[in-house]
Amino acid sequence: MSSSLENLSLKNSSFDCHPLGYYSFHEYLQRQYQEKLYKLSLNGGFTCPNRDGTLDTRGCIFCSAKGSGDFSEPAQCSIDQQIEAGKKRLEAKHHGRYIGYFQAFTNTYAPVSKLRRLYMQAVSHPDIALISIATRPDCVNDEIIRLLLEINEIKPVWVELGLQTVNEESARFIRRGYPLSIFDNCVAQLHKAGIPVITHVILGLPHETIYDMCQTISHVNALPIQGIKLQNLHILEDTDLSIYYKEHPFPVFSLDEYCCLLARLVNGLRQDIVIHRLTGDGPKKLLIAPKWSGNKKVVLNTIHKYFREHQVKQGTCLLYPQNSSF
Repeated sequence: MSSSLENLSLKNSSFDCHPLGYYSFHEYLQRQYQEKLYKLSLNGGFTCPNRDGTLDTRGCIFCSAKGSGDFSEPAQCSIDQQIEAGKKRLEAKHHGRYIGYFQAFTNTYAPVSKLRRLYMQAVSHPDIALISIATRPDCVNDEIIRLLLEINEIKPVWVELGLQTVNEESARFIRRGYPLSIFDNCVAQLHKAGIPVITHVILGLPHETIYDMCQTISHVNALPIQGIKLQNLHILEDTDLSIYYKEHPFPVFSLDEYCCLLARLVNGLRQDIVIHRLTGDGPKKLLIAPKWSGNKKVVLNTIHKYFREHQVKQGTCLLYPQNSSF
């Protein structure tokens, strides 16, 4: 087996102080690849069991019509065409290698023959350094893991799993469609296979408390997870969440409140977990709330300023469940 974990998890290492107060994705790329790798969003033409009637037809409550693939090329284009189009969009600021990010909908929800063809097209491109596959934990089985290992022998493979929350009531509300036990089992199977896992967490779901969000981070700390994406809830037009928000208004974080929450969660996050994202940025033309999240540069600058002023340091106040064995 190739070195698939790529030192992404450095649990037993002694870290110097991270320049930003946390183990950023940029820092990880510099350590591992000595270069910045931009993500190219790829659309494999997949659907989702939450949309095709297997579980539901409506998708998750926050999901847009493009299934998180708002920044990807049309699925009618080949993977190679999508890569070239993405490179052209970024040519003014980047001329290095890229991460092929299978983003739209559920990217393991297809016959293995189709998955192999699409993944191989991506890893065969000379400018793709690795691929990252966004999917659901209930759409990963032994056959797919064997395929991921096959691809991983060519170029590194990461799997991105949507957790969003460990609160089962919230999970039902957002129509996640699987219990926490399914997520945990999938993480364990991927870890056993040596495939790094990046998990997605949404902060500020309706009716969740700060305690609920701390519990989610606590659960992540107890699992063999190598990366995390933290995203403030943003409400987009033409989603069921937007309808709910208009009919049942609920509070969303101000930027100051979000910075304060992030500081607490980052301090409580295991030090070896790479933070791939601190905030989300949905399409501005669809964004209903919070409006401040539409200016990603300002948001990140504000977060980093807050972290400096409050001396945030990842892992200083670890959050762990009492029954953790990891």
